[in-house]
Amino acid sequence: MVVRPAAACPGGRVEIRGGSFDVSAGLPDVRLGDVRARLASARPGRLVVIVPPDAPGGDVPVVVAGRVEDAPVLRVGTLVAEGLHQVDNPVFDAAGRLYVTYSGTRGQRVPVSIFRIDPSGARESLVTGLVNPTAMAFGPDGRLYVSSRFEGVVYRVDDQGHYEPVVSDVGVACGLAFAADGTLFVGDRSGTIFRVLPNGRATMMATLPPSVAAFHLAMGPDGLLYVTAPTLTSRDRLYRIHMDGRVETVWVGFGRPQGLAFGPDGALYVAEAMSGASGIYRIRPDTPAEPELLVTGAGLVGLAFDPAGALVVANNERVWRIGAV
Repeated sequence: MVVRPAAACPGGRVEIRGGSFDVSAGLPDVRLGDVRARLASARPGRLVVIVPPDAPGGDVPVVVAGRVEDAPVLRVGTLVAEGLHQVDNPVFDAAGRLYVTYSGTRGQRVPVSIFRIDPSGARESLVTGLVNPTAMAFGPDGRLYVSSRFEGVVYRVDDQGHYEPVVSDVGVACGLAFAADGTLFVGDRSGTIFRVLPNGRATMMATLPPSVAAFHLAMGPDGLLYVTAPTLTSRDRLYRIHMDGRVETVWVGFGRPQGLAFGPDGALYVAEAMSGASGIYRIRPDTPAEPELLVTGAGLVGLAFDPAGALVVANNERVWRIGAV
């Protein structure tokens, strides 16, 4: 038997294939370790299992009808943090510390805007008073930059959590990305990609259809800017923007693409949040192959790679560690 994809978070759906499953007398018993899983569908050659919320993290055997001898292994995400409100990628700094947000509803002031989690798992409150923190990115100066979609401002944060505005008047400021030369790009979900000049003034670089949620940005190793912008259509696009403002479509077919990031292998990883198909997909922008599903989970909105190349994924409320992919 095999399980696909090979990694999942609670709420994700995985397929079990390669066995002859007896479904004539009812649904077979499927367990992740010692935890029973619910089946979404069952056929003699294919089972679809929903990862339960209490599934153990790590490499877990998937046992069907007590058949321990040929049980495949599923990597289940290990919980890193909960009680969050994440709307884009979490981010790592060079020391391997993870930054996560409590973004809140529009205009909501929350006790803590950004938390920092060190490699041991210890969590601290870093930023307070910043309304609707949305996207985060580390700049070439090693400082954390955060957009506020409510204020239309990008802030720079120091290591003690103090912040100052560096860019304003950038619409509903969402996605952030830095080019290799230090140029900052800001995605306004109303439909504009801004390029920020060294003096802090933002100029329009490109326009895209407006998004119902957010613009998510990632700078590619090819020096081009990649963007997702979920709309109300059933087939959303992954865009690539050249530095002269030319926009091209890389892929059409995501249902609700959210955060995206380039991995240590040079491939692009995209969080798909569409109900029933939510997961992390790997795509190689210069090849015609369809995106490859690597991790499933419920409502995933973001992802990040730590300095060693391990993957973490996030939905609105939680972050899990997957490890190497």
